[in-house]
Amino acid sequence: MKLCDGKKLGLRLTTASLSVVLAACGGGGGSDASPIAGTAAVVTPSPVTGQKCSPNNPYRYDDSPFSTTGTLADEKAWLKDNMEKNYLWYQDMPAVDAALPAYSKESATLASVEAYFNALKSPLLTASGAKKDKHSFVISTREWNGWQAGASLEYGIQWHVTGDAVPYTVRVAYVQPNSPAALAGVARGDQLKTVDGLVADGSVSGLGALLYPTNSAAHNLIFDRAGTVKNVTIAAANITISPVPVAQTLDVAGDKVGYLVFNTHISSAEKPLIDAMEKFKADQVKSLVLDLRYNGGGLVDVASVLAYMVAGKTATSGKPFDKLQYSDKRPVQTALGVIPFYEKSTDGKALPSLNLKQVFILATGSTCSASEAIINGLRGVDIDVQIIGKTTCGKPYAFVGKSNCGVTYLPIESKGANAKGFDDYSDGFAPNCSASDDFSQPLGSATEGMLAAALYRRANPNACKAAALGSAGKNAAGMVVQEANGYLIKPEIMQNQYWTTR
Repeated sequence: MKLCDGKKLGLRLTTASLSVVLAACGGGGGSDASPIAGTAAVVTPSPVTGQKCSPNNPYRYDDSPFSTTGTLADEKAWLKDNMEKNYLWYQDMPAVDAALPAYSKESATLASVEAYFNALKSPLLTASGAKKDKHSFVISTREWNGWQAGASLEYGIQWHVTGDAVPYTVRVAYVQPNSPAALAGVARGDQLKTVDGLVADGSVSGLGALLYPTNSAAHNLIFDRAGTVKNVTIAAANITISPVPVAQTLDVAGDKVGYLVFNTHISSAEKPLIDAMEKFKADQVKSLVLDLRYNGGGLVDVASVLAYMVAGKTATSGKPFDKLQYSDKRPVQTALGVIPFYEKSTDGKALPSLNLKQVFILATGSTCSASEAIINGLRGVDIDVQIIGKTTCGKPYAFVGKSNCGVTYLPIESKGANAKGFDDYSDGFAPNCSASDDFSQPLGSATEGMLAAALYRRANPNACKAAALGSAGKNAAGMVVQEANGYLIKPEIMQNQYWTTR
C-alpha cells in the first residue's frame, strides 16, 4: 500500500498541515485566471449563487455567496450532479442510496459528503488489480485555497516512510536549503526516532501533528545518523520551496553529464530550470540524468517547458506534449485540450535546449502525474527515456477543483495522451533498470545508488548495475542505505496534474 497520503501513519495530511509554495497556479503566471474550454486550473470556480447548504455545515461560510436554507441532501445532490457531468468515468458510477446513515451525519458534514463521493467513484480495477480510480479526492475549500496561496509553514523536511506495518521507519529524504531543519544540521538519511518524546514509528497517535506542525512552537526531534544520535530542537517557519535544489555537471570518463534534481512542478521552477539548462548547454553536456524520484507533479505547463528543453525544436515542432481526453459527454473540451511543447518561457523568451535523443530519469513510486507526463511526452516524440529506479505511481489524470458549500471536490476529469496517442499508464511506468534510494550519499554524488545505476546504464547500454550491498542492505556502519519500498508522505493535493493557460 502506498504511503503517499500518510494514512499508514494515521496522518490526516491536509493542506492546513502540509502546504507548499505554489503561487500562480491559476495559469498565465497569475492566480486569478479562469479556466477555458479544454483546460483545467487549480483556481476554485465561483460557487453557484444560492448554494443550498446544510445549516450544520461549518464550512458553508468559506464560500461566497453561501446559503443556509438547504440540507445535507441538497449538498449530496449537487455532488452527484457534478460527478455525472464531469467525472471521466461517469458511466462506471454505481447506484448509491444517498440517504444511508454513512452519508447523512449532520454533525460530520465533510465526512458524510466525502464518504458519498468515494462511494460514487468507479469501483472497477485495472489489469494489475489496482483500483481504477485511486486518485479523486475531497478537501475543504479553505484548505484548497490556502494551498493555492502558497503558505508553507514547516521544518523544511521531506519525510520518507518504509514498512508495511508498525513499526514504520521514518527517514529524511531531503532538506530544503536555508530551512529550520537545514540550519539545525538535519541531513538526508537521518532516521527519526522520537518527536517530543513520542516514538516515531506510527505506533501511537499524534505523530502527524508533530511532523507537520501548524504553528511555530519549538519541538525536540531525535535522529539516528548511522548509529550516532543527533538531538535538535527546531520550530516550523514559513519557507520558500526550492524546486531545483541540485543542478551540476559531472565529468564521467571524459564526457560531460548533466544531473538535475527537480522536486516539484510549480511556477517558480521555470527560472531555475532554464538556468540549469543554460549551464548544461554551456558545459556541452552529452547526456542528462533527470532526478524525479521525489517529484509528485504539479503544473503540466512546467513539465512541457522542461521536456522541450531536453528534446529541442526539431524533435517537438508541431507535436503535442499532452492531449487531454475528457468523457464522451465533453467532446469540445477533448478537441481543444492540447498542451504543446512550449518553446518560450512565460515572459516570451526563447528557451534553451539540449537537443538530446536520450535522457535518464530517476524515478520511484513517488514520481507522479506531471512527472510522468514528461516521460510520456518525450516518448511520444521518440526520445529514448531510460527509467532508473522503481515503477512510477501511475497517474495520467487531471482535475478541476469545484467548490460547493465550502467543500472542494476533485473527481478525475481527464487523462493525458502523448503525440502517439498513448495514455495507458495507470499502473505506472516500469523501470528499465531497478535501483533503490541510497540514503548514505547526498543527491548528486556519483556513487549514490540511483545515480550510479543511471551512469552505469549510460556506459553499458541494455545492461543494469547490480546493487552492491552487504547483509540486509546495510553499510559498514550498519545503516540501511537502500530500501526496496517506501514512499514520501504527501497528501493527494501535492501529487496531481493541474492544467493552466498561458
